[in-house]
Amino acid sequence: MRKKTTAASALPGSASLVKAERSAVFGLPGRSLFPTLRTLALQGIKQPIHSARHALALGGQLGRVLIGNTSPTSPVQDARFQDPSWRFNPFYRRRLQAYLALQKQLNAWVDESSLAADDQARARFILAQLGDALAPSNSPLNPLAIKELFDTGGASLLKGIGHLIDDLQHNGGMPSQVSKQAFEIGRNIAITPGAVVFRNELLELIQYQPMSEKQYATPLLIVPPQINKYYIFDLSVEKSFVQYALKNGLQVFIISWRNPDARHREWGLSRYVQAIEEALDVTRAISGSKEAHLMGACAGGLSIAALQGYLQAKRQLHKVASATYLVSLLDSQIDSSAMLFINEQTLKAAKRRSNQQGVLDGRDLAKVFAWMRPNDLIWNYWINNYLLGKQPPAFDILYWNNDSTRLPAALHSDLLDFFKLNPLTHPGGLKVCGKPIDLRKVTVDSFSIAGVNDHITPWDTVYRSTLLLGGERRFVLSNSGHIQSILNPPGNPKANYLENDKLPSDPRAWHFDTQKHDGSWWPDWLGWIQARSGEQHEIQLELGNQSHPPMEAAPGTYVHVP
Repeated sequence: MRKKTTAASALPGSASLVKAERSAVFGLPGRSLFPTLRTLALQGIKQPIHSARHALALGGQLGRVLIGNTSPTSPVQDARFQDPSWRFNPFYRRRLQAYLALQKQLNAWVDESSLAADDQARARFILAQLGDALAPSNSPLNPLAIKELFDTGGASLLKGIGHLIDDLQHNGGMPSQVSKQAFEIGRNIAITPGAVVFRNELLELIQYQPMSEKQYATPLLIVPPQINKYYIFDLSVEKSFVQYALKNGLQVFIISWRNPDARHREWGLSRYVQAIEEALDVTRAISGSKEAHLMGACAGGLSIAALQGYLQAKRQLHKVASATYLVSLLDSQIDSSAMLFINEQTLKAAKRRSNQQGVLDGRDLAKVFAWMRPNDLIWNYWINNYLLGKQPPAFDILYWNNDSTRLPAALHSDLLDFFKLNPLTHPGGLKVCGKPIDLRKVTVDSFSIAGVNDHITPWDTVYRSTLLLGGERRFVLSNSGHIQSILNPPGNPKANYLENDKLPSDPRAWHFDTQKHDGSWWPDWLGWIQARSGEQHEIQLELGNQSHPPMEAAPGTYVHVP
């Protein structure tokens, strides 16, 4: 079903406050926020009349709240306050209205201050974090918690305290997002039959058993991000992208990254590119194809772009049939608010810390990503686990999200430089294995996916990244977030995506003239890649070949390394 979207007002925003947190994505310290807090305090002193005016306005609003002279309605769109008590109970209604009044006045104080634009954006981000933390729904007096306390005869309180103690001991003080006992790799997730057919010190290469009567000649090699484990592509049967591709005649290979430790501190982007090239050559050799499709997700997309630039510099780009980029940034220039807390000192400090430790722990990144959406990924579980005393849900995506890995210090440094220098936007800006990279010379056809609600790789930046590539390019915008844009199997009635064959330089111009399609983008991508995959032939049931025989069954060894 095609629907044309032409309303300029429909253009999705880039969530500037959310992107400000990107400053911490690669391990920048929380103390980077302290200068902004100091700036806010000094601003209050510099503009006493301005501050007093807003304090009096807040006092007036709180007075009206106290005597009940305010609207009884609450923000129904906010899931935190859906319980009827927030609207109809006088105590809870006043608590909520006082909270909303405080939020409104603090933001108005910032908006009407003489702070510079960047300082205002930093202030809004910090106030949003503090406001979310101090929400009345997070207190033990939450009406849901009170009801649960009476319904369970106090058992919810004891269970909540137990969950809190357990998280303090075993989860870095963060509320657990998922019941880890519900899943086991190889038992109920990552269960698609296959075998490890190649291994080097950085990766294992898994080849999957065919699931169709015939298969296309050109294989697909999937490159996951280095900071996560590969099985996001192979969760449950219903969500498995691997099985979807296999059932539609594609030969599928996937990389499973090794979880590095301090011994591997020297693994940088060039070393990862070399490892992917080895996997690509093995994929081609086993399939008997002169070329293979590449698919990269997030940092894996950056890696396959670097690989193609490297191959082009060596005049070996013929090895690649096409490239698919899933929520991947090649252009790292985000609006100024995205780099609000980054400066030369914080970058040096981040590099110094990872060099000292040898790695950047993935659990630190997981915390950062959680704080980018605190109501969904922190305070929601604070209420569920501690105030209600309930177990976190058994959700496979969150299990994968919490099964994080580490980044070697060298790769961490390379990624920091990538965001600082934006090297792929100009020829020769990035060197891989000593070879200067020019993406405009990478004339491989590409298919790029972005998510309209993506808080990690904003869709407009993914769009600009697509424009850096040579060859025939296709860009699709899913109505999902970062992970859900990848895990988008057919059958979801809420799924849709936007496409436009024309790729103007301005993302807003592209969005203005898009066509809307109901359903998943997977079938669209499938038709695109099948058209570039050569003839179909009889399947080969035996995995590997004489030079690369199967070593062990999927999911292999590296995925189990903690």
